[in-house]
Amino acid sequence: MDKKFDSGETRSLKARYEDQKIAFAPVVFQAVRLLRDLNILKVIEGAGKTGLEVEAISEQTGVSCYGVTVLCETGLSQDVLEMKDDCYILTRVGHFLLNDELTKVNMDFVNDVCYEGLFRLDQAIETGKPSGLEVFGRWPTIYDALSRLPDKARKSWFAFDHFYSDSAFPDALPYVFGLKPQSLLDIGANTGKFAIQCVRHDPDVHVTMMDLPGQLAKAKENITAQGVDDRITPYPVRDLLDPEFAFPGGFDAVWMSQFLVCFSEDQVLSLLERGKEALAPQGSLFILDTYWDRQQFEIAAYCLINSSPYFTAMANGNSRMYRFSKIEALVLKAGLRIESVDDGLGIGHTLIRCRANDTQA
Repeated sequence: MDKKFDSGETRSLKARYEDQKIAFAPVVFQAVRLLRDLNILKVIEGAGKTGLEVEAISEQTGVSCYGVTVLCETGLSQDVLEMKDDCYILTRVGHFLLNDELTKVNMDFVNDVCYEGLFRLDQAIETGKPSGLEVFGRWPTIYDALSRLPDKARKSWFAFDHFYSDSAFPDALPYVFGLKPQSLLDIGANTGKFAIQCVRHDPDVHVTMMDLPGQLAKAKENITAQGVDDRITPYPVRDLLDPEFAFPGGFDAVWMSQFLVCFSEDQVLSLLERGKEALAPQGSLFILDTYWDRQQFEIAAYCLINSSPYFTAMANGNSRMYRFSKIEALVLKAGLRIESVDDGLGIGHTLIRCRANDTQA
């Protein structure tokens, strides 16, 4: 067999090509982002299957012919665009870059929140602190900074967070309220969206939201706007991670949504132990999160795994997107038992329901 057709060499060439995609990934990301943000993809899409020449794209977007050429050629290399008779045509990849909400949310989050800070990922791994967060200012974690991030970064952060969590809330409510809780503690309440949905779903429940003061201030605005102040109580805390800080107690349900991924394993254990102590007899602790080892599709696992460096460089320096098996082990170590596990809520979420080991079934 001719050496150039040797399967080993072919595999090596393919592997080296994949290597170059990694090497040039930051370049491709920024070029493709500009194809989107400068409306180049949009005007090409409007031309349909006939496509547009460089001069026409330049005229419609206001981008120089040079700029259009540089960006579109990168688009060609990444299968975002194709060329026919000197005209650029949008591919299926380009279509989803332009129109798919998942892609938009992820790309904006990476660019506006993570991109500059990830240059300091090595420092974050070495120190266990979110070194990349310094591009925005000096805070111990991004959660302390959320209310003071630049507008664009803050908007992209919340869009990313809500895109994933909001889709799962309606699916989770029947599991929670099938148990008829009268009181619910929402730990890490964020902007109050879940608390509001709870009181809308069940007229008999009262929700206590526990979070940092800055977060609860925004949540309080949302709650007041919805006219449900009488059924939702803010409970501000300065340091959730202080192991000596006991959570308020006596709740029929304790809720943690996209919360535990924000902390190290030791911190997760402490939060679960104190969450258990916040339960009333027969109460249940609910954990709603995305685990990359329980995803139906590879694309979901890919997105989750590659969100972990954000936690390292930007969020807190010591957390990650966990495997289910790791959280399961910490739940059991905290003195809880798992009553049920339900997958496929929203966009790849899993809901774990736990009870204290000393609770009678």
